Amino acid sequence: MTTDTDFPTLPPAGLLRRLAAFIYDILLLAAILLIAGFIALPFSGGEAISPGNPWYQTYLFTLSFIFYAWFWTRGGQTLGMRAWRLRVESMDGSPLNLGQSLLRFMAGIVTLMTAGLAMLWMLVDKEKRTLHDRFSDTRVVVLPKVKK
Repeated sequence: MTTDTDFPTLPPAGLLRRLAAFIYDILLLAAILLIAGFIALPFSGGEAISPGNPWYQTYLFTLSFIFYAWFWTRGGQTLGMRAWRLRVESMDGSPLNLGQSLLRFMAGIVTLMTAGLAMLWMLVDKEKRTLHDRFSDTRVVVLPKVKK
């Protein structure tokens, strides 16, 4: 069993910094999904795709997961997290695996569905972890400034 003293710790990320990185990433993801919509147009005969189309929803959902999982499993930083010097990591400091990424992504969707209420858990959590952090056994830390 590992304890907090078994690995070097970085300070946990605060709510505002995490929200800023999230907004940055959502803008990037929106651009990717817009391009994905253009790519899908030839498959619908150039017609608008109905909002309830399960194939299209699955396509966009999968692309969204790939966006986050790619960054989380390769260094722990999305572009927004990099801009705000944040990193998501397993509790032992290692990068997330694909299973943790899936759990974090799905729990993050629940957070969005509750208008972010699940994020507020970090305000009472002694480790400043959100519910999706706890669910996926991860944490978000602030990286030190790079000296030039």
